[in-house]
Amino acid sequence: MTAEEDDALYVLTAVLLTPAQFPSVLGDDYPEACAALGLEPFAEGYGLVLGQDGEGARWTVATEDVTLVACAIAAWDCGMEYDLSPDDRSIAAVLPGWPLALAVAAPGVPEPHDPAPDPEADGGRAALVPPDTEHWGPAQRRLGADEIALQWAVWREQVDGDVEFVDPGAGEDSDGSVRRVLDEVRAYLEEPPPPGRVRSAFASGESRTLRADGPGWSMVARTDDIAFLLLDDEPGEVLPVGRGPELPGLLEALDGIAVRPAA
Repeated sequence: MTAEEDDALYVLTAVLLTPAQFPSVLGDDYPEACAALGLEPFAEGYGLVLGQDGEGARWTVATEDVTLVACAIAAWDCGMEYDLSPDDRSIAAVLPGWPLALAVAAPGVPEPHDPAPDPEADGGRAALVPPDTEHWGPAQRRLGADEIALQWAVWREQVDGDVEFVDPGAGEDSDGSVRRVLDEVRAYLEEPPPPGRVRSAFASGESRTLRADGPGWSMVARTDDIAFLLLDDEPGEVLPVGRGPELPGLLEALDGIAVRPAA
């Protein structure tokens, strides 16, 4: 995207920040993701526009016009051009830096860099930086769960043959971690968690892809199939949980309280 003025923003990408759709690398739920950017977790959410100014500095614009950003993302996904220019009246915040790692840059401007701190602007807050995903931890765990959700068929095929499923009813040793997580998931049915802790997205047919997160764990499941667990305490491990007599009912109940994309 081009700009006519030096202070205009060269848009590189955009993402949604809503209870149903947010960059999970930023947090286990929507309020936590908002807090990472210093934004209030309003129910309507935001669109995040990431770009560079004429000097190459990184900026993130948070707009309340979620529909505009959603339309732009949909058009770009289809290979179409879309002029993403939020109205000034819809802009909730202009933040230095990027909260996500980008491998692209605007042509014809200097290399991406953080702008110099401005004490008069937002108290001179430090520039946003992507979470550390080089080492196993919450951010890497959530990214792993994202990958499983996106590549479900690939991961599911890997456990079809010779992988032993964890018994969701077990309570000892490594299965004890699974038991603990499932108990925490079930507790969400009694006391609703913060928005975004449980999300439901279209899968295939009448099934849904469920995503649930909590302190130290992430779960990805299909309502008509199994679940996968990732734990902070077990770096790089993916634990498949068989359906058994317990999982189907739990997944159905979770889908009932999950937030869903508007469309």
